[in-house]
Parts: sequence; C-alpha cells; structure tokens
Amino acid sequence: MNEGNFTGFSVEMRDPGIAWFQFTTPERLNGMTAAIKRDLVEAVTQAQMDNEVRVVVFTGSGRAFCAGDDLKGYQNVQVEGEPLVPPIHHGHDNHIGTYNGLRTISQRVNTAIRSLDKLTIAAINGVAIQTGFSLALSCDFRIAAAGARMGSATLRFGLLPDEGGQYLLVQLLGVAKTMDFLMRKRIVTAEEALELGLLNQVVEKDDLVDETMALATELADGPQVSMRLLKRSVYNAAELNWDQALDEIASKTAISDHHSDAGEGVRAFLEKRNARFNDWLD
Repeated sequence: MNEGNFTGFSVEMRDPGIAWFQFTTPERLNGMTAAIKRDLVEAVTQAQMDNEVRVVVFTGSGRAFCAGDDLKGYQNVQVEGEPLVPPIHHGHDNHIGTYNGLRTISQRVNTAIRSLDKLTIAAINGVAIQTGFSLALSCDFRIAAAGARMGSATLRFGLLPDEGGQYLLVQLLGVAKTMDFLMRKRIVTAEEALELGLLNQVVEKDDLVDETMALATELADGPQVSMRLLKRSVYNAAELNWDQALDEIASKTAISDHHSDAGEGVRAFLEKRNARFNDWLD
C-alpha cells in the first residue's frame, strides 16, 4: 500500500506487516474533514487488498486521537498532505446533501474499518470525541493512554452520533448503558472507559506506542487466515441465531482446517515448538 503523508494522516509500514496510520493535524486536534475521510477510505481499502498488511493501527498526534469533525474544514480549509483521491463536494448543503454526505463519505470510514478482515487497533493517545470516538469503537482492539478522555457528546450541540456510534455502543454496552452514555452526554476518562468495557487496556502515555506495537506484533504473527475468518465470525455471531452461527463457523472451518497454517500448528504441537505460521505470505 502507499506510504507517506496524505490528507490529514500518514501511513507507515512496520514489521511484521503492521500498517501504522497516524493523524497529523494536532493543531486542529486531528479533527476530520471530508477530504481526510475520503483519503482514509482509500488507504484502508489499500490495506485490505495488500497481502503485506496483517494488522492496522490508528493513532493520533499531539493532545488528541481525534476530537471530532473539524467544522472549519468544511469551509474549504486546506489540510496539509498529498491527496490520495481527488476532492469532491462534501455535501451537507441541504437536507438530502447531509444524507448523501453521511452515507457516501462520513459513514464509509467506519464501514471500511469494520469491513477489514485484518485486525485493527486504536491506540488512543488523547481526546477521542464524536468522529474520533466512533472510529476507535470501529476497531477490534482499543488501547488508551492514561489521561485520555472519550465520548460522543453530540447532544451537547443538539446533534446525533451519525457515523454509527449508537450501533457500536449498543454492541459494547447494551441498550440500557448506551442510553445512559448518550443521553447524559458522557465524556469519560480512560479508566472509566476500561471499567465500562470500551477499552481493552490502559497504559502510561509514554508506553502507548510500545504496548500497541507489542499487541500488533502478537496479532501479526498469528495464523492470519484463521484469525481473519474468526474475526468475521465473531461479528456475525452477534447478529445470528444459534443454528445460523453454527452453520457460519462450519463453512469457515472448511477453509481453515485445510490451510497450511493448520498443518503447521499441528506439527508444532507434536514437536513441542512455537508454530511458524503464514508461509503463504512469504
């Protein structure tokens, strides 16, 4: 996939197969614009289709992970970086324009992240609000630095969590806790988010990159085919009944059982050594 500095973020490949996305407008608290979102969709699509990419990490720079939409950015303010895709109108100029802007641009970022079969990590270095919060919730794992704060809080402006935040929170918290979280406009500390179940881990700020890389490396060294099939199966299981879930995992097992990684896993067990997966990627 393309590495470099794009509209509002950079992409760097790190061994073993980790695509490191970093938001690069700290002076705007890494606020999102339509142009940033369109480039993110393209870059995430590239990550999906590139066999060298095994794990995708998102993190911020400065004080914020991403503090929501940059409203000034919707007034044609230029953001530094080399565009991956040509600009288009952002919508939001009338009722149908808002609908189209959400469905065509804003919501596609989280859809693209959720649709990745590669595992994803949000390394939340600071404030994650609204757009940034829903992007983090779209990832499979979330690690936050102590002192980070996060929430939706759209009702503080009379707005809605229109990029899928309500759906993601219901999956993580359930209906009752989501109602409390959104209606009371809660912005919580990393420690509170961990207690709620919104985070997997809280670490010291200076350890965030190292801890994220350790997790990303662990995931990247695992059997990629089975892990990708299992990721999709877990998300599917949240919306299937028992018989459907059994049939779904059986169809995926028909692939994983006959993959070279499964043979290596059995040999490694019998030989009492660590498995060396992913020869198909070499």
